Amino acid sequence: MTTLDLTGLTPRPSQVWNAVRLVPLVRDEPVHGLRLGTQLYGDAAGLVELGPRQVYTSYVPHGFVASWTEDGTPAAAYGTHLSADGNAVPAATMGLRFPHRMARRQAKDRLRFLPLHLALEGYLALHFGGPSVAWEEWSQRAIRQGLSPRVEEAYVGGEVRGLADALRVFELHPGQCGVLLYVADALAAAFAVPHPDDYRALHATLVQDLYGELIHHYATLMPPVGDFRARIPDAQIRSLAHLRTAVAEQEQAWTHFHDTTMAAGLLESAYAWQTVYRMGGFTLSRFLPEFRPKQENHIGEAITEDSGKVAYLKTFRLSETQVRRGHLLSRLAAHDWHMADTAGGLGIDEAQLGLRLESAGFGFLLRQDVLDGYRRQGRIRTGRARRD
Repeated sequence: MTTLDLTGLTPRPSQVWNAVRLVPLVRDEPVHGLRLGTQLYGDAAGLVELGPRQVYTSYVPHGFVASWTEDGTPAAAYGTHLSADGNAVPAATMGLRFPHRMARRQAKDRLRFLPLHLALEGYLALHFGGPSVAWEEWSQRAIRQGLSPRVEEAYVGGEVRGLADALRVFELHPGQCGVLLYVADALAAAFAVPHPDDYRALHATLVQDLYGELIHHYATLMPPVGDFRARIPDAQIRSLAHLRTAVAEQEQAWTHFHDTTMAAGLLESAYAWQTVYRMGGFTLSRFLPEFRPKQENHIGEAITEDSGKVAYLKTFRLSETQVRRGHLLSRLAAHDWHMADTAGGLGIDEAQLGLRLESAGFGFLLRQDVLDGYRRQGRIRTGRARRD
């Protein structure tokens, strides 16, 4: 478990459009030896073959193509899969299959990946195989098929009220290589790339990304957010040097407030990382949170340098329902899918755990007679509470 290292990416003053706040991320110097581009797929649903009898289907409007150099010299943007040479074997693979071979290896120094979907598939694959031990509570379907089919819902950016307009009127900063996107001051997504030219080319793709239920609801229901304006008391200004010092202090105060308050849920959390591809001095990984109920939880993907510094980043904020699902699956897996042990670890009884699984959409994992027994105990408990 490690945190995100956004060293080299500095937040600049935010820009606001109704409930949408965009915080630009600026690099003093671009990341050398890596560039990102895009390749459009259109509006057709994309299908990714993950392995025997496993596929991932989603709205996939475009892919990213990463180009890199082995010696760190400047690379030209092209479009994303990662491999250092023709014989390299990825640490983990995600096969892609689209009509007309829209996803394929480009060259020995160019590979294509599906932005954000790499992270989403990692969440969907969480304990996808189901119970590791065939305890008597689990159904035959759970033993044979695991969690298949696993389905989650999200909204495309075009359905998030105000996002398209905010991106259209957004003023890009010199050296901007990323953005943190807030809706009603809830962090919706983080996006960073190696080079300012890459960001200018990919800025508009944010409206094609996927966003969670919470973000869609906030954009629809919440009022406009206020702007954070710097205020410098003029009584303290005696020269241009004083003014420059005061401006620098305001910028530092904003950076500290943003990183420790607004983005704390993303930056201060620990993540479980899974390496997907290694190439040259860069590594493509995806990460999952600790699934803390009633707290901010993000999944995502990143390309990092050997030092851990982030060159590329894209995140997705989970809804509370999705967090509960991840939390329940993680707790079950930690206790070898033993219902009594898992319930004890959560401080509840087996019936309460069974009802939580049903509420989270996992009722099919339990045998019907077992689930009926849990429901009966739940009704008895509710009746006692009402009499009391």
